[in-house]
Amino acid sequence: MRMLILITSLILWSCNSLAETVTAAQDPWPPFVQEGNPPGISVEVVQEAMKTQGYTVDMKLTPWARAIEDVKNGNVDFLIGTWFTQERSAYLRYSDHYAINQVKFITKADSSFEYTGMDSLAGKSVGIVRGYGYGDEFLTAGHFARPEANNLVLNLRKLMAGRIDMTLEDEIVARSQMTGAGLDVSQFRFTSNSLSENKLHVTSGLANARSEELINAFNKGLAAIKANGTFDAIMKKYGI
Repeated sequence: MRMLILITSLILWSCNSLAETVTAAQDPWPPFVQEGNPPGISVEVVQEAMKTQGYTVDMKLTPWARAIEDVKNGNVDFLIGTWFTQERSAYLRYSDHYAINQVKFITKADSSFEYTGMDSLAGKSVGIVRGYGYGDEFLTAGHFARPEANNLVLNLRKLMAGRIDMTLEDEIVARSQMTGAGLDVSQFRFTSNSLSENKLHVTSGLANARSEELINAFNKGLAAIKANGTFDAIMKKYGI
């Protein structure tokens, strides 16, 4: 019996030692990337997808600007939750998408503002998160202000203090972050119309010699966990 246990342990050790490690980074972005347990939708999707292809994922939480720079330069393998922009495509390789985010404007609860196109933002001050990709048209428009902050919660506090007119974020993400920060969700209002619907991807820097290999592995793994029910189970776990 002892010999059987020893052999089994050696087999498990051998299998684990053969798994390649992928490094990944992202800023906290509940419920997609979270501190503690559970770690978030994106983290679990990437871990499970890569596991099917023989990889383990070493995930680190870092500020967004640092995370994207590290992946761009090839120092970290994966950015696990990335929206597409033309500018980023010059240095990032994109995976198949695994979710879609609806980005809506957030105002104070008593505001009557409704987004009806870029012209409706004229003269407004719209708080954004530094380094986030909101779409090229939004980021290059000259008829409204886009003051930056390091995260959504800071923008929400600026909104309540009257320092900006509105901010914007995926509604699922925003509600999760409001609750996590102890903010009263009823003090805020989401526009009915969204700025955009953004597909969520895993990306790897083109400067990374393994980027094509790793993105292909994720795509194969994503298809596998969708086929075996793991993907749906993750989404259900987070109420999506």
